[in-house]
Amino acid sequence: MNRGIDGMPTFDALLPEEIARKAEEAGCAKAARDVLTLFTLAVLAGAFIALGAMFSTLVATGITEALPYGVGRLLIGLTFSLGLVLVVICGAELFTGDVLMVIAWASRRLPSPTMLRVWAIVLLGNLVGAVGTAVLVHLSGHLGGAGGAIADTAYRIAAAKAELSLADAFWRGAMCNVLVCLAVWGSLAARSVTDKILVIVPPIAAFVAAGFEHSIANFYFLAIAWLMGEPLPGALGGPVVEIGRLLATQIPVIAGNLVGGACLVALVYWLAYLRPRR
Repeated sequence: MNRGIDGMPTFDALLPEEIARKAEEAGCAKAARDVLTLFTLAVLAGAFIALGAMFSTLVATGITEALPYGVGRLLIGLTFSLGLVLVVICGAELFTGDVLMVIAWASRRLPSPTMLRVWAIVLLGNLVGAVGTAVLVHLSGHLGGAGGAIADTAYRIAAAKAELSLADAFWRGAMCNVLVCLAVWGSLAARSVTDKILVIVPPIAAFVAAGFEHSIANFYFLAIAWLMGEPLPGALGGPVVEIGRLLATQIPVIAGNLVGGACLVALVYWLAYLRPRR
């Protein structure tokens, strides 16, 4: 049972200012974790997001022929939200959510080198988890389902991401992480598992339906395309798709995710609730 500020049991959600302080404390707690713990939890987060991406790819197969565009996109987004639900409920470290640590940095409770160290470890772990899950999915034969239609869907998703311009990739990454960080922010207010799930799903479904870009999910999608052995069009064209070149296409997405979550969510709430006042 949770208790309010008066010590009495309550099921009420935390107020916005309390969320800000909880986010600040969470940022400091993440920074205090050792490297192995951070990396392990980051691998889990990458795997969880990859599972959501796998689920959404399955649902996307054939859906545009059966439903109106918006309804189809909504269902794809709803299924993808499995990833962040698992991250928040089961416990894991996701780079796109951990950019909220900026709120502790802005309060001068977290040095810049420490914050950057956490981000680097978590991003690497997310990459390992997402790519590792892509390998397992590929080995399982899952992509051969529906007469190979799932593989076709996975290829089209990866190809669309590979053809994005740098500007589109950056701004779609920024918009994506505004919604992801708002989902994480809202989950901090929740008092139960049910509350957390209900607050996570709508923002995640929204960013997927809108076609915004999530760097960790993209690690999975692009790894699947690489494992399929099919050359991607555009900047990644050619007979062989190298992992290094695949990752290079995601630099603007990662930068956009960082700007969207850190500047448009964390710093805004810090200004509203935690900045020093006379």
